[in-house]
Amino acid sequence: MRTLRPQLASLLLLGMALAQRQVTVQEGPLYRTEGSHITLWCKVSGYQGPAEQNFQWSIYLPSAPEREVQIVSTVDPSFPYAIYTQRVRSRGIYVERVQGDAVLLHITELQDRDAGEYECHTPNTDERYFGSYSAKMNLVVIPDSLRVTAVPQTLNKVERDSLELKCEVSKSTTQHSHVSIAWYRQRGSEAPVEVISLSRDFVLRAGSAYAQRQATGDVRLDKVGETTSKLTIYNLHPSDQGEFYCEAAEWIQDPDKSWYAMTRKRSQGAIVNVQATDKEFSVRLETEKRTYIVGEPVEFRCTLEAQNIPDRYFSISWAFNSSLIASLGPNAVPVLNNEFAQREALGQLKVAKESDNVFVLKIYRLRLEDSGKYNCRVTEREKTVTGDFIDKESKRPKNIPITVLPLKAGFAVTAISRTPGVTYNESFDLQCIIKPHYPSWVPVSVTWRFQPAGSTEFHDLVTFTRDGGVQWGDRYAGFRTRTAIEKAESSNNVRLSISRASDTEAGKYQCVAELWRKNYNSSWTRLADRTSNLLEIRVLRPVTKLQVSKSKRSITLVENRPIPLNCSVKSQTSPDSHFAVLWYVHKPSDADGKLILKTTHSSAFEYGTYAEEEGLRGRLQFERSASGGLFSLTVQRAEVRDSGSYYCHVEEWLLSPNHAWYKLAEEVSGRTEVTVKQPDNRLQVNQTYKNITVLENQWVTLECLVSSRTSPSSQLSVEWYVWRPGHPEKEAVVRLSRQSTLRYGDLAALGDLRSRLHLESPSPGLYHLSIQNATVRDSGAYDCRVEEWLLDPSDRWYKRAEDLSGLITLTVKQPDPTLQVDTATANLTVQEKESFPLDCSILSRSSPESHFAVTWYNLRAKEAGSRAEEDEEEEEEREAVLSVGPDAVFSPEAGRWEGRLRFQRLSAVLFRLTVLQAGGADTGNYSCHVEEWLADPNGLWYRLAEEESGTVAVHVQDAGSTLQSVICSNDALFYFVFFYPFPIFGILIITILLVRFKSRNSSKNSEGKNGVPLLWIKEPHLNYSPTCLEPPVLSIHPGTMD
Repeated sequence: MRTLRPQLASLLLLGMALAQRQVTVQEGPLYRTEGSHITLWCKVSGYQGPAEQNFQWSIYLPSAPEREVQIVSTVDPSFPYAIYTQRVRSRGIYVERVQGDAVLLHITELQDRDAGEYECHTPNTDERYFGSYSAKMNLVVIPDSLRVTAVPQTLNKVERDSLELKCEVSKSTTQHSHVSIAWYRQRGSEAPVEVISLSRDFVLRAGSAYAQRQATGDVRLDKVGETTSKLTIYNLHPSDQGEFYCEAAEWIQDPDKSWYAMTRKRSQGAIVNVQATDKEFSVRLETEKRTYIVGEPVEFRCTLEAQNIPDRYFSISWAFNSSLIASLGPNAVPVLNNEFAQREALGQLKVAKESDNVFVLKIYRLRLEDSGKYNCRVTEREKTVTGDFIDKESKRPKNIPITVLPLKAGFAVTAISRTPGVTYNESFDLQCIIKPHYPSWVPVSVTWRFQPAGSTEFHDLVTFTRDGGVQWGDRYAGFRTRTAIEKAESSNNVRLSISRASDTEAGKYQCVAELWRKNYNSSWTRLADRTSNLLEIRVLRPVTKLQVSKSKRSITLVENRPIPLNCSVKSQTSPDSHFAVLWYVHKPSDADGKLILKTTHSSAFEYGTYAEEEGLRGRLQFERSASGGLFSLTVQRAEVRDSGSYYCHVEEWLLSPNHAWYKLAEEVSGRTEVTVKQPDNRLQVNQTYKNITVLENQWVTLECLVSSRTSPSSQLSVEWYVWRPGHPEKEAVVRLSRQSTLRYGDLAALGDLRSRLHLESPSPGLYHLSIQNATVRDSGAYDCRVEEWLLDPSDRWYKRAEDLSGLITLTVKQPDPTLQVDTATANLTVQEKESFPLDCSILSRSSPESHFAVTWYNLRAKEAGSRAEEDEEEEEEREAVLSVGPDAVFSPEAGRWEGRLRFQRLSAVLFRLTVLQAGGADTGNYSCHVEEWLADPNGLWYRLAEEESGTVAVHVQDAGSTLQSVICSNDALFYFVFFYPFPIFGILIITILLVRFKSRNSSKNSEGKNGVPLLWIKEPHLNYSPTCLEPPVLSIHPGTMD
């Protein structure tokens, strides 16, 4: 049992290891060349879940090694970042699934920016995260520096020849790499056949088709320089025919020790033709013509066609009417018979070997007796061991008969024409008839001469030379392209045909014939010449058929729309007619039309003065229909000033046969009346009248709504005005220009209104003017004036319309006063020397922001000097006790109240005035007068309301004589009480004083804690007399509240 435990533990650990996810990726760094197709593998093991796992590839670029850039995913099409999206969609980058848990990342065309650290990630399918879910490797992109070059050429070889081809291979890669070189042969669409190769490990190996020949040394691959290798094939076979090229690959060793071909390139090919050798041969005999005139030369060429002629031996013999003329053996030395040997000695005949396969017989001056049959015979001979030659095979071609004719003297020449009058582009023929009818081989030259209409001199036009060539004159080169000259085979008649006639061909023609003889030394002798009669040719222009549409029409359109103008050619003289179209416009203020545009017959454009002056160049568009008879001129972005009468002037042009254009006719079209107007005004602003009432300090928004406009592309400017009470004219508040520039009016600029205005356009056509912290001065009748601006075709803005909105009456008022003070009356009786409170309670206020001014009054009956006839209220005398302003500033104390008043603000609406040390003179009626103050938006305070409280009747009673007062007023009694029984009363006095001081300290502490703020209380005045036992008097003076 104990021995099994380690085994079980090992199995558990193995199970845990097997269950651990592991992602592996191809080991890096990998070096790959730019532009190549690469693959990176990634696989996962130890996973749980489905057998088909998903993979996600990312890259960390060297410029941002910490930032992940997503490339491609097998599960999420939106996974790639923008820089890779297009390449992923076009399959430039894709993932190939090798199996469920292994994939290949393909990059079909590697780019320099693809270098970086690649990460392969597998999304989790396990029950819990355990293991590695991604792996990384580095990819380095290097330039493709491999160069493979060979000379493209075509080589014709014979069987058993040798072949040498060179190929240059170079690279400039900084990394350690190897190069392999291989030669291939390819014929047509067949698969390439490997000839020989040098592997990256420097192993030389021939292909299967050439392995045996490489073993015998007939196929070699040698290095002849730093970068050049040479392929040599000895003893070529016919099967070696085809295209030879070399292919090189650059290899690099990856970290896993495997070799990878980074790039592979091939050179241009060399075409090699290999002709098989055989012993057959053929003979061909040729001469220039069959009929000759006495004294002409003749040449016979006997051509031998065979392979490896230099290595073989041939002899040739020439025969005339089956009689031997001469023979040439393998040594090419001619042997002639007696008659022809004499002529050869006189230089009239020659037998020679021109090349290895061409043999020539030349007779420089024929005789009448040279007429007959000529032939050559070729015999192949074989050289024996003794050096002798033996005849083997002999061949001869067919006989060539020639005829030698005598030369006849005396001949006549006549010129005729069947078409003395023609129209442009028609053709005419001129014939030069020579009598007698010499055969075509007779050396006769014919020259046509021409005298143009209006000229007195003849010039050579064209010559049919004695050797059958054509020679053109220098002055009339244009004739050559439209003139044909031919000589009849049965006679010496020469016909001159001129096509596409024009006025340059009109005039007088004649022909001159000359009879020649060729001498034995190749010189020529003129025997006779004749001149023909004169022929006059008339060339007329065609009758025009030009017709232009005369129809009239009227067009009315809105500016910025195109003006379509048509010019229709109803009929034309020729299908090849070209037209020049001139477009004019006639304004009522002008006497004649002004030229807008001219299109020449060659489709060139010329702008008229009107187009330049009115700036029409950029707005004109000219079109021509495919049929060619309809011309259209469109004036884009029409303006009002473009109104007028338009018409076209058409000129018909034809191309003369000598390629010169001439104007045949012209005609004017009907007129098109064009009226361009501005767009109809459709601007409408909401005319609804409104009344708005707001309180001071509130925000108010005024609306200006454009319900419709002339054009959606128009621009609007909005200006607000106000009529204020007491002002005779309206005043500008603010203006928003069409360029969205805000400009304030004088009214806004003078006061603080500018800082309180806010203009916005929440939607097109809707404008809001907001006034912040409205004041009474902002009251008035507001309206907005809207201007609509349009862009004319010249890109200039103009005001098309304006409209006013309905009035908005704005009333800004102060808040309604709701001040209410407690008016209840009360009676209060106090003892003399005591204090009494006077409360002033505010039951309601107009605003939480209100400040209050409070004044207490004392009402007493007037003295006896008052008049009896006054009312009861007037019989009372009103005295201000204390006044506290809205800014918490106290008024000075009256004389008898000084030092005896204490002010308290128990709450925002409850004020208390306490009178200390009441005396008999304080008896009377008391009331408080409250003023409510508010601040306007400018921070200025104004009195909104005031109220009077109810009266409080205060009666102060006299306290009478006391024991203390009696003692203090009698000195004898005072000494009797305090000094004689001093020991007794000393203790009592000390006790009383201690009690008094303790009571005073307690009173101070309670006075600071009763909730009444001490900020409004000045430092109390403490009056104490050492001669009496009265408690100290605390007098409160009103001060300033902060």
